[in-house]
Amino acid sequence: MKVEKMNKKIIYKFIIISVLITSIVTVLSFYSFKDNIKKQSIKNAQTISEVVKNGLTAYMINNNMHESDTFINSVASMREINHLWLVRNEQINKQFGKNDKKVPKDSIDQKVLKTGEMEYVFNENLSSNTMRITIPYNAVWENGIDCTKCHNVSHGDTLGAISLEFDISESKQIAIEKLYIIPFVVFIGTLVFLFIFRNILKEYIIIFDNLTNNLTLAINGKFEKISYETGLSKEMIVLLDKFNSLMTSLKGTSSDIDKKLNGFIGKVSNSENSSLEDSKEIITNLSNLYQFKKEIEQDSTKEEIYTRVTEIFINQFKIKNFNLVEIDTLKKKMEIVKEVGDTFYCKSSIENSPEQCRAVRTNSDVFSIEYHSSCAYFNQKDKFHYCLNTNITKNINLVINFVFDTKKELENLKEKISFIKSYINESAPSIEVKLLMKALQESAFRDGLTGLYNRKFLEEHSKKLIPQAKREKFNIGVLLLDMDHFKAVNDEYGHDIGDKVLKELSRILMETVRESDIVIRYGGEEFIVLLVNVKTEEDALIVANKIRTKVKENEIDVYAGSKLRKTISIGLSMFPNDSTNFDSVIKNADIALYDAKSKGRDQVIRFKPEQVSSVDLF
Repeated sequence: MKVEKMNKKIIYKFIIISVLITSIVTVLSFYSFKDNIKKQSIKNAQTISEVVKNGLTAYMINNNMHESDTFINSVASMREINHLWLVRNEQINKQFGKNDKKVPKDSIDQKVLKTGEMEYVFNENLSSNTMRITIPYNAVWENGIDCTKCHNVSHGDTLGAISLEFDISESKQIAIEKLYIIPFVVFIGTLVFLFIFRNILKEYIIIFDNLTNNLTLAINGKFEKISYETGLSKEMIVLLDKFNSLMTSLKGTSSDIDKKLNGFIGKVSNSENSSLEDSKEIITNLSNLYQFKKEIEQDSTKEEIYTRVTEIFINQFKIKNFNLVEIDTLKKKMEIVKEVGDTFYCKSSIENSPEQCRAVRTNSDVFSIEYHSSCAYFNQKDKFHYCLNTNITKNINLVINFVFDTKKELENLKEKISFIKSYINESAPSIEVKLLMKALQESAFRDGLTGLYNRKFLEEHSKKLIPQAKREKFNIGVLLLDMDHFKAVNDEYGHDIGDKVLKELSRILMETVRESDIVIRYGGEEFIVLLVNVKTEEDALIVANKIRTKVKENEIDVYAGSKLRKTISIGLSMFPNDSTNFDSVIKNADIALYDAKSKGRDQVIRFKPEQVSSVDLF
């Protein structure tokens, strides 16, 4: 089909070229013939003029000028001569007398008599084609004849002129007939040349068409050889062999690169796509991935890494709605570390038992499929989802939940999922390191028995908390708690029960205070609760009494099914009302605690300045 198309193009081009050549030759021939007609007509006029001049000279020498009119009339009757007449110069009229038949008839005659130069003009119209010419008769001395002997003139003077009017229609007609033949011959010659040239180029056109097709396929990553028959020139065969060799080499190299790159990223090669385009896309992503890896290695926290991952999803993969969720299967807790688009539709379904997330439980990708639900927790019927799970540590999983409005968007993600997983896989070790570092750091600030923050944490955290409180002008209620008669528990039941009592107290404290409050094991059976941004001391007292009541009502199992109840004493001091020095506030709470114990225990005492002197005295 393409060969026929190319043949038509060649034919069209040759026709255009032949028309142009024919037109050019015709125009050039027309002007050439026209010029030749003019030249030939002038030459004929000059010949007739010489005949007339020689005849008149002979009549004059023989002294029989009276017979010259017969001669002139015989010449004038020649074919194609419409008119012929003679004109005299004024000097000759003076010498021989004026002859009315030989006076100038028009301005051309007058001009020639005056200048001694030949003048002519062509008159061409639809009805006639003529040439009007006047040739001067000058006094000369040649062939033994000297005009000055008979005429009172000098050499070179104009004696008169011979004027003629020619009919050039026949000459023009002959030229036009010849003109018709020329374009016809040129056109026929072009067609013959086209026929010969086309037959010669037929095989080459087919080869050229195949080359074009195969180069187009090569651009798209499909390398095919060209088959050809014998009969081509040696140079063409060498060219095709080299082309086929190049295609074979490119095909093998491209296939090898494609397989290795796809194997490297864990992607199945799609034979329908261009391997070159696939390889280019993979290399681009690997380059971006390498740069990404270098950047996350320098990030100081996991939050920075998650932010960088989020930017990759948004900017590189153009994903609009997704969530990054950390799920701790051991603690059965989840944390939404990033949420873009507010589309975490299964949040309410799994927040109480996040370890039941299908992606976590099966450790595989979960995505929307037709005709039935792949995940029981994703209940948004008009949306599409893709969830992938990555194990960060033994107990912590990172689940990424992508949500789409259309099925096409989901399919587009599936095509890119191998690259997306590459970024996640590169991020996982760095996130794990940050988690381990955080756990290690927290272990230095945590009490081994209760899991609460320890005294060291209080010292470090207060360096940030107190300036913030002063800057934002909020209160901190400091509760210093002590278990009443704790030594008796250890003495009577042993340290195991004592540890159990402390753990129960820790549990009650964590369950009673807000998430923003801080619970610290200060030492032994002493605990500190920081009520951050508590509104008033009355609110602080309410929390303190609530803790005291819960501890008093709590029963602890000891040996043989027996129950144990304990009480606590609490001292309260307020920052910055009692002091702008945080250490002083803790000391004030300690004084209030001492006062609560001295007054019978199991009570909450608000610090008062007068308590200081009584403690000092003691």
